[in-house]
Amino acid sequence: MEATYNYKVVRQFAIMTVVWGIVGMLVGVIIASQLIWPDITMQLPWLSYGRLRPLHTNAVIFAFGGSGLFAASLYIVQRTCHVRLLSDGLAAFVFWGWQLIILCAAVSFVFGVTSGKEYAELEWPIDLLIAVVWIAYAILYFGTIVKRKTPHIYVANWFFGAYIIAITLLHVVNNIELPWMLGGSTSLVGMFKSYSAYAGVQDAMVQWWYGHNAVGFFLTVSFLGMMYYFVPKQAGRPIFSYRLSIVHFWSLNFIYMWAGPHHLLNTALPDWAQGLGMAFSLMLLAPSWGGMMNGIMTLSGAWHKLRTDPILKFLITSLSFYGMSTFEGPMMSVKTVNALSHYSEWGIAHVHSGAMGWVAMVTIGSMYYLIPRMFGREEMYSTRLINVHFWWSTIGVVLYIAAMWVAGVAQGLMWRATNADGTLTYSFAQTVNAMYPFYTIRLVGGIMFLLGMLLMAYNVWKTVSIGRVVNDAAIPQAVHA
Repeated sequence: MEATYNYKVVRQFAIMTVVWGIVGMLVGVIIASQLIWPDITMQLPWLSYGRLRPLHTNAVIFAFGGSGLFAASLYIVQRTCHVRLLSDGLAAFVFWGWQLIILCAAVSFVFGVTSGKEYAELEWPIDLLIAVVWIAYAILYFGTIVKRKTPHIYVANWFFGAYIIAITLLHVVNNIELPWMLGGSTSLVGMFKSYSAYAGVQDAMVQWWYGHNAVGFFLTVSFLGMMYYFVPKQAGRPIFSYRLSIVHFWSLNFIYMWAGPHHLLNTALPDWAQGLGMAFSLMLLAPSWGGMMNGIMTLSGAWHKLRTDPILKFLITSLSFYGMSTFEGPMMSVKTVNALSHYSEWGIAHVHSGAMGWVAMVTIGSMYYLIPRMFGREEMYSTRLINVHFWWSTIGVVLYIAAMWVAGVAQGLMWRATNADGTLTYSFAQTVNAMYPFYTIRLVGGIMFLLGMLLMAYNVWKTVSIGRVVNDAAIPQAVHA
């Protein structure tokens, strides 16, 4: 019997990437609307901003982004290693386990049974479930690499491997919790409540070590693995520089781990730790731009393809946003700049230029490559719809981040403005009132991005309906000299 790849789990995660993308971005549009019309959700407690805001973040990062990463990594590791996944049963467990985690998290946020890191209800059981599923994913991924038939490990797998290891470390250390029962409670409810194992400034440091490296590894290193496979494949060109990709890998992974303190500048964190975070953040610019240029220069000799290939447009535009975001991040980590930008809408602009411009667009481009191959087709149902999706998304991102950049700088300057006698020039209410035009533009950009995802869903549905489920993709046989 001819050996075949396991495309079922890839197909499942790829479809759920589109589904969760729509859900996460719809929630984003709702909370953007709430900032303009606070009563739009009729003051229903489970639809309040405080509950939907973390739901939006988790849905777009872990549901949409996570599903895209699982789909891409489990496809790439098979294709580049010329072997089937280590275990079909383990693959199914990872898929269904991850969907269960997403649903549990969504329910906990909407019904308000989590109340922050320091004191959490129903938090530690979900954390344990995440750990179990993630370890299963790690075993599945690395086990597949161990039994590979190719002599080398392709660079995309280096990046995926690093993100899997780093997220394991981050999740375990940040989520060390003390059950509430240790405080004297013996009730059944007390069994599901916990406190963070850290306190004060140490807790803040651990939280931002986790928070920034979640950005660094779950939202950067991992998606670079996606980029290093799908950009060369779609362009029909080898990666511009394999050597640069290895330098990019090691420098990025080493430096990122130290940058977390830049979220705590001008706080009670010791000055040496703040300075360390700022210094390493500035150093991050070099490997980040090295990786960006490596991806973009892969099109050398094939630039003409950008005129007619909307998937390449998604992938290369995502790299442009990656370069912009990784310039802005180090700049915002400089203390004097941070004093203006921190806590303002500028931070929201920065986050979404990375999340929408880099992460979402590279994921969308990769899924447009991946999905037709899971259903026996060489391309999507409509290339024209992909092109429309690209322009809607690009215009939406630009509207969003431009509005928030201007809003953030204005906000920071208004907060700092003082009269001759030292009193504040503007009240807090005045700064909020000044944000409304920018919030409206941001909402328009978000709606455009969501409409693009709906176009993608239609294109995917039509592709699936005229295609066939592929479970018989043959693995190439190794050729021995």
